[in-house]
Amino acid sequence: MFQDMHPTPDISHITREDYKDVYEPSEDSFLLMDALEKDADVIKKLKPLVCLEVGSGSGIVSCFLATLLPDPCIFWMTDINAKACQVSTRTMKQNNIFTTDSITTDITSGITERLKGSVDILLCNPPYVPTSTEEVSGPTSCF
Repeated sequence: MFQDMHPTPDISHITREDYKDVYEPSEDSFLLMDALEKDADVIKKLKPLVCLEVGSGSGIVSCFLATLLPDPCIFWMTDINAKACQVSTRTMKQNNIFTTDSITTDITSGITERLKGSVDILLCNPPYVPTSTEEVSGPTSCF
């Protein structure tokens, strides 16, 4: 028996121009959303109030989680890329999620103290970027 799948957030507002500067959702993003959906009942029982995504990119993962959870959960998204923060905010608005804020920062620099002890769910889906063997095995490598 198949369970109805939760819809993927609408990202039709993201343009080719946006994708020049922002990581496009890929297999890893969709696998993470599948895992969140699979654990949705467990997550809901936690009754999270604050969710933080580090490196939000397009915002699709936070947006997906937001649609799984009842209000009044607040979503904070950070990215070092200001364009990604703008796109993340637009993704949330495109999907009628308004309890959100996107902050341009390095991981959580500048907001760590404010968040201390208050984040119920932490998401991170860093982009996978293929690296050549030469880069990995060079003298500055930690391997």
